[in-house]
Amino acid sequence: MTVLISALIGSLILAAVFYDMARLLTPSESRCPPLARIRGRRAALESAEMWLVGLRLHGRIDAAAYRTRMHSLAHGERTQGGRNG
Repeated sequence: MTVLISALIGSLILAAVFYDMARLLTPSESRCPPLARIRGRRAALESAEMWLVGLRLHGRIDAAAYRTRMHSLAHGERTQGGRNG
């Protein structure tokens, strides 16, 4: 009985490790930045900027995509979610 329980716990831990590795290695973003519609356009752009900084800090996008998206945010355009660009 203890062997069965330890095997079950071990397989759950192993599945969690593989899930975490796959999530960290995939280049796509999991969700879009919050819209912040109630506070207006400026707040939405600020929110998108903070989201973009978080993506860069966690290695979800590369430097070129970060620069491109920040440039478009500086010109008042919200960036679309997607893969590295």
